[in-house]
Amino acid sequence: MSKKLYVGNLPFSVTSEKLKEIFSAYDSTGEVQVITFKNSGKSKGFGFVTLANDEQADKAKQELNGKEVEGRKLFVNEAKPFDPDAPRKPRRGFGDGESRGRGRFDRRKDDSEEGESEDNDDESEEKTE
Repeated sequence: MSKKLYVGNLPFSVTSEKLKEIFSAYDSTGEVQVITFKNSGKSKGFGFVTLANDEQADKAKQELNGKEVEGRKLFVNEAKPFDPDAPRKPRRGFGDGESRGRGRFDRRKDDSEEGESEDNDDESEEKTE
């Protein structure tokens, strides 16, 4: 029976052909697919490989998980079927979520912070004199 593996953290330059090459040492490789964006055709950074032999699939998972390819460590695991009814993780946002419009890169300061930084500058000037 065949086993399907999920391969994550792929370099964006890896194509389906390159992925098949990476897994070629493990028995006969069946379907190999790097997942891409519909509009641009660029890689999403993950793909799937189907191996005909379960033992070879387990060996590939063990040997290739964590292997570095073009500066990125691969994540190889057994693929799980997609369940559209499964609860999804909430999307990550920017900032802390409480202060809408004020992310961590916002340069605005409170009055107290501005006063403190000015005082610190005066003290450092006095020490150097």
